[in-house]
Amino acid sequence: IQMIDKSYFIASENNVIRKLIVYPARGAVADRTGKILVQNTPVYDLMAIPREVKAFDTAQLCALINTPKADFIKSYRDGRKKSPYKAFIVEKQLSVETYARLQEILYQFKGFYVQNRTVRNYPRPIAAQLLGYVGEVNDRIIDHSNGFYRQGDYIGMSGIEGSYENILRGQRGVRMVLYDVHNTEKGSYEGGRYDTLAVGGDKMISSISADLQEYGEKLMKNKLGSIVVIEPKTGEILALISSPSYDPNLLVGRDRGKNFSKLYTDPYLPLYMRPLQAYYPPGSAIKPVQALIGQQEGLIQPSTVFPGGIGYYAGRHLVKNFHKLPALDMRGALQWSSNSYFCSVFNKVITDGPYHNVPQNFTLWRNFMTKFGFGNLLGIDVPNEKHGRLPNLALYDKMHGKGHWNANSIISLAIGQGELDVTPLQMANEMAAIANKGFYFTPHSIISIGKNKFIRPEFKVMHSLGIDTSYFNAVHDGMQLVVEEGTAIRSRIPGIHICAKTGTAQNPHGEDHSVFVAFAPRENPKIAISVIV
Repeated sequence: IQMIDKSYFIASENNVIRKLIVYPARGAVADRTGKILVQNTPVYDLMAIPREVKAFDTAQLCALINTPKADFIKSYRDGRKKSPYKAFIVEKQLSVETYARLQEILYQFKGFYVQNRTVRNYPRPIAAQLLGYVGEVNDRIIDHSNGFYRQGDYIGMSGIEGSYENILRGQRGVRMVLYDVHNTEKGSYEGGRYDTLAVGGDKMISSISADLQEYGEKLMKNKLGSIVVIEPKTGEILALISSPSYDPNLLVGRDRGKNFSKLYTDPYLPLYMRPLQAYYPPGSAIKPVQALIGQQEGLIQPSTVFPGGIGYYAGRHLVKNFHKLPALDMRGALQWSSNSYFCSVFNKVITDGPYHNVPQNFTLWRNFMTKFGFGNLLGIDVPNEKHGRLPNLALYDKMHGKGHWNANSIISLAIGQGELDVTPLQMANEMAAIANKGFYFTPHSIISIGKNKFIRPEFKVMHSLGIDTSYFNAVHDGMQLVVEEGTAIRSRIPGIHICAKTGTAQNPHGEDHSVFVAFAPRENPKIAISVIV
């Protein structure tokens, strides 16, 4: 009979030997100083093999595991339908205390046993969107995993947990365990000869500073927006703040589903990763880039002066100056954020650039913008980064007609408005590149993996802006004046030379956005930052 129908053999084997999966602990994540951000805590899944289950007191078992009887019955019936011989999860993630109570009388419930595993725990409730969360695999994930994942497994769904899943998850093991007729474990089968060890996931060191991240989140409480902080000389992310945020411990344990639903339907979108996904017009934060492009193409010098006054006339359209000052040079224009100056610079690039037509000069300008990282994925090691919006020739040919537009038609780009949208990460990266006087490294959040302290090689590649180093000095001068005497004077810190730019970005959905970008200190910069509220 066993040769014809294997079910008898399987049922017989399960009465004596059970193959138990040994789930590895996921790799821990620490901040740059070694403070633990993510660790593991033990939980227990209540399993059942339908063929072995005998009549039992359902009410007693539900009371022991603190589960509504109706939910338990539904879970048990759904699992039993799949196979009478295959073990399935009846109740997930029982606590240590619940497991201790259950273990004492589990022998009374034939066919039930406990499978231990670990879940994530966050000692400091910070950096929720950056760290990400772990969730149960669905059918689509199982189908695309080439047999690795099975029903009831967990996987990193977002953030670092998602992008480094293959490293953090470890490798499952197997234990062959003998049980007697009283459902009591009697030890390993054949002394563990057929067991395989579980291998825990690698520990990772994050680039973020837990203290800085916590401070930034405190500053952004009750605000919508983000803060991105980068170390210019390495591209390491020191803080990545999306506000509002949430306590990452909410997405762990038996209340995870209920908590996730609340967060998902929250109108302020706490699950949304604003630093990487939200699009904003950069406003005046883009003006240092315009000054650099103009110099690189030999169209302006730091001493070049353009009229100020009430603003810049693009045909009949007036781009107003907030500070109605007289003619300014580059340093003064940055200090007081002169719209008329940067409209004039943009006009020269598009009209008087090295080529003899507007489309080619516009393409030149656009290529410089892409070298700064605008309109592109920067390649950060966190999933779901967005490109932003950087307009191209096709868009303006469609909007205005081919050959029927010029610099004044698209003058809003000069002051970071119009068809240009960027992410907060791109603005912080712009500051890192300007701080470095012409290059940046790919922003990244993990700086060391495992015992060998592996670092992904792509994070060591220098990306050049194609702008001569000498052209940055005057831009740094003007940005330093922004803080010392200009629009960001309230941001001064005694003894530290800060280079910054303030901005007000028009918002079609409501009040204007406030933008602040900076790097510091000017000499040997340690920090580049973008803030948007």
